[in-house]
Amino acid sequence: MREKARERCSEQVQDFTKCCKESGVLMVVKCRKENSALKECLTSYYNDPAFYEECKMEYLKEREEFRKTGIPAKKRIQKLPTSM
Repeated sequence: MREKARERCSEQVQDFTKCCKESGVLMVVKCRKENSALKECLTSYYNDPAFYEECKMEYLKEREEFRKTGIPAKKRIQKLPTSM
């Protein structure tokens, strides 16, 4: 759920990351505005019932697939053959 929310708040994530890289050690003080915007965006998704249901259904689908195959979703990604 967190990963999907971060993808949807990518603009705020980029702004916060840029600010942190430019500010170095003082990022706690200098990046408050960007951090607040990022938290607000993420929280809006966390509190959205439709987004929650979407993530829940995706999780249940992945769990069902894992129970059938025994292979985690991350390892299920097919790789191209190295030799042809």
